[in-house]
Amino acid sequence: MAAKKGRRGGKRGKKGPFGRLALFYRQIVAELRKVVWPTRGQLSTYTTVVIVFVVIMIGIVTVIDYGFNHAIKYVFG
Repeated sequence: MAAKKGRRGGKRGKKGPFGRLALFYRQIVAELRKVVWPTRGQLSTYTTVVIVFVVIMIGIVTVIDYGFNHAIKYVFG
């Protein structure tokens, strides 16, 4: 009979489901510590830029919708 081969996988292969879950959360925390978080000034600048962009896009879509509405009324009476 051939010898039964063990699982290869290092840490992951030797732990139960709760151990793997704990390892997963530890890895998440480790990755989040690597993130360069924006400062308060950068965050407010980014937020302002996004809000202004959304307002401009709402205006453009409104104008286009208004134009199509009048064109459809003109074509179909």
